[in-house]
Amino acid sequence: MITVRQAKAGDAAELVRLRALMFEAMQGEARPGPWQATAERMLRERLAGDPAAGTMGAFVVDHPELPGRLAACAVGTLEERLPAPGHPLGLFGFVFNICTDPGARRRGYARACTEALVAWFDERGATRVDLHATPGGEGLYRSLGFAEHSLPLSRKRP
Repeated sequence: MITVRQAKAGDAAELVRLRALMFEAMQGEARPGPWQATAERMLRERLAGDPAAGTMGAFVVDHPELPGRLAACAVGTLEERLPAPGHPLGLFGFVFNICTDPGARRRGYARACTEALVAWFDERGATRVDLHATPGGEGLYRSLGFAEHSLPLSRKRP
């Protein structure tokens, strides 16, 4: 049985560690830098409040062999946009961090965390949830109902 729980402020450092592992999987490297301290601060702040009232959903599985470490996580945010015919509440979700520690893979942890995050979005009325997938994670996301969607143009700051 897999036990998934909502992340707490004290999980921030571990969530950043897993985020770096995710970047390695997606980009071939995870450049250390100031982003890590900023991400940890933001996570501590957002996870310190009432999880039912926040706009960040974060779900984790504790590592079964390494106390104090996380085995997996799924993190996303709820965004409020102007309502539209297909989105009457104007609520959209974005998943930006799903990762499993290499020593804990192939046990269903990422699936369990992602299912909890999707349920969190559903409970809040998000009508669409987006994510960027690695080829290795695509099968999991498709099995949970994710599919291609037209991609808008985007701009990166120079």
